[in-house]
Amino acid sequence: MGEASAAVRWRKPECFQLADDGETPNNPNLPLTLYRGAVSLPANGDGAAVFERLFAANGWTSSWRNGIYGFLHFHTHSHEVLGIVRGRASVQFGGQDGPVVDVAAGDVVILPAGTGHQRKSASHDLLVVGAYPLGGGPRYVEPGEVDHDRAAASIAAVKPPEKNPIYGKDAPAFG
Repeated sequence: MGEASAAVRWRKPECFQLADDGETPNNPNLPLTLYRGAVSLPANGDGAAVFERLFAANGWTSSWRNGIYGFLHFHTHSHEVLGIVRGRASVQFGGQDGPVVDVAAGDVVILPAGTGHQRKSASHDLLVVGAYPLGGGPRYVEPGEVDHDRAAASIAAVKPPEKNPIYGKDAPAFG
């Protein structure tokens, strides 16, 4: 993990506490956490592998490489981390009335279970690495696909992860 840990830069997080809007549960206890420029990516080479190794070393696995879906969805059984490898995107968090946040290469977004998210726009070269704390996975739902109260109960039962996906035990996973 040497190259991955050497790429980490300490940043103060931006936190967003997102309320249940009746359609998207969000998380009643944990904030969406954004670290801008937290990972210095190589100019040449596999920047996605840097995120994959870093996340895995901190217990965030089942990683994938792709973009961010353009439809509103959320995870009822797991938290999720998004590492922006290249490009830029505007992402709406929290549901239809939530904030639209611009993210760029090197940024890391940690979404607590229940956090609604969808891409509003992106550069043509956007690449994201996502991962989940041990035991989690990429299952997602869209608003209206599940009973809201049942989803909220499932979200509330998801335990906080043991480690921050980039800073390990040296920082809380959220906020």
